[in-house]
Amino acid sequence: MQSVRANGLPSVAIPMPSEIREQLDRIRSSQEFHTPDRGRRFLDYIVEEKLAGRGAYLKAYTIALEVFGRDASFDAQNDPVVRVEAGRIRRALERYYLVAGQFDKVIITIPKGGYVPCFRHACPETDPGPLAETADIPDPVVQTAAASKPADPLPLDESAVRSAPASWTFYVTPVFLCLTALIAVFAVPSLFSPLSRPSTSPTDQANFPQVVVEPFEDISEAGASAGIARGLTDEVIGRLAKFREIVVISNLPAASAGQPLSKAQQEPRFALQGRVRVEDSRLRLTARFVDRHDGSAIWANSYDRDLRVQDVFQVEADLAQDMATALASPYGIIFRSNTAMSRSDPDDWGDYACAQSYYRYRVDLNPKGLDAARTCLQQATKRVPGNSTYWALLSMTYLDELRFRYSLDKAPAPQSLKSALETARRAVYLDPQNARALQALMLANFFSGDVHAALSAGAAAYEINPNDTELAGEYGFRLALSGEWDTGCGLMSRTINKNPNPKGYFEVGLAMCAYMRGDYQAAELWVRMADLKYNTIHHLVLLAILGAEGRLDEAREEHAWLRANAPELLANIRNEISTRLPRPEDQQRVLADLKAAGVAIASP
Repeated sequence: MQSVRANGLPSVAIPMPSEIREQLDRIRSSQEFHTPDRGRRFLDYIVEEKLAGRGAYLKAYTIALEVFGRDASFDAQNDPVVRVEAGRIRRALERYYLVAGQFDKVIITIPKGGYVPCFRHACPETDPGPLAETADIPDPVVQTAAASKPADPLPLDESAVRSAPASWTFYVTPVFLCLTALIAVFAVPSLFSPLSRPSTSPTDQANFPQVVVEPFEDISEAGASAGIARGLTDEVIGRLAKFREIVVISNLPAASAGQPLSKAQQEPRFALQGRVRVEDSRLRLTARFVDRHDGSAIWANSYDRDLRVQDVFQVEADLAQDMATALASPYGIIFRSNTAMSRSDPDDWGDYACAQSYYRYRVDLNPKGLDAARTCLQQATKRVPGNSTYWALLSMTYLDELRFRYSLDKAPAPQSLKSALETARRAVYLDPQNARALQALMLANFFSGDVHAALSAGAAAYEINPNDTELAGEYGFRLALSGEWDTGCGLMSRTINKNPNPKGYFEVGLAMCAYMRGDYQAAELWVRMADLKYNTIHHLVLLAILGAEGRLDEAREEHAWLRANAPELLANIRNEISTRLPRPEDQQRVLADLKAAGVAIASP
């Protein structure tokens, strides 16, 4: 049978979006493309996301929400719907190209190991062979990449191609095309200008706290829990490693005879230790976080599980999640207690203080703290230009000027939003698997009005690290404000139960949740508990609640505060509300209650 094969000397030109969409229509309309409707929706979705430059967000979690209607509690490990459907589509595509699409000019594949489709030109050849799978090449995450003009292709050694074995050339060609497309996109000088990726150097390694996870010890009789101890060690390392504000070390090098460890090898000061015991189907884990220099215990906890209720793998995953959240979340043990700073030489932690300063500011949202954090992070990105986390936190300092309206008497400068978006894109470009970078991109996109891109970034970040309560809360907040109130508010509520800070910020979010479901008493309780005196939006939320309840005397006090302190906000109230609430019906509800509270609402 004749099959579709790439040319021996491939063209670096990739199909145009119009060609790809035409090919997609051709595939979907073919009787030889054997897949149900949801499989067709799956293929449509991933192709359009790739064409829109959002291929980096194509994760199981995102697809489950967008295509299969799952909610934010979706767990890809326990629900294989996306993985199974992706396998069906790969087989359906292979059948289509072998039977009906032998002479098609455009090839669409879904490389194994991911859900990002790859597009290439092909021509029919007489030499038969199977349709090859292409490598899983991630997309550039910057959305403007899709519209950028590729640079000139890199030169190709034709003699090397001609001398390669035919079968090897066939399998490499699609990989080469995808790589070439990415190289061409990333080679555009203006794409990230002036934020081009710096060359890798030792200074790109931030001096974040280093934590050694020691092998958990089995203390059961006859080694009954040795396997569980090893499994827990691996699970904890994997979950902690998703937090980019710490460095996780799985083992320390041993000193060679006559050659002691260097200072860098001895540097990790903190260790996580654990002991596991199993008796009569009961498991007990005792964990502690210690200072390796003096042996002091900074944190300790014990966990009990019944192995008759949960299987071992789920127990390991749950315990690892609990420990990772307690220790490494931005307001967890490592950060909240200032352990890494107070117990180290300031010359050693250096730029790490900038990350700490941002999270300290977030506790009460004091604008003075914001200025200090931004200045520090600006310097940190100059000294450590390759660190994604510093760029992400810097992006959020730019955005906070806009979203919290610290310049009370004037509108925020447009440059603030532009800077937030540019630095967030830079952060994701440097490390696409950094959940904090994706969080920054989610927020910058949301306030830029691109809600779909914001939620896609948030879903990708949440899939990478659902144990990060700061991230989970922000993602829940964006979901709620975008109209998915039940899902988003549920996620925020769970965050407050796990996260010691910044409670005030998420309490205002839960006030909005109660307000939207008509529970004004609960809404007022939440917003008054928040006590964010510096937060102009907090006063605006309270004013809407008072207007809804008809408590005009108290509403006049809040209105007077806003007129005195944030006149620019009131003058542009429609824009302020639409920036935060994308759905028109939500906007109209808030504006009506503000009008009832005495705010003058100009006609649209």
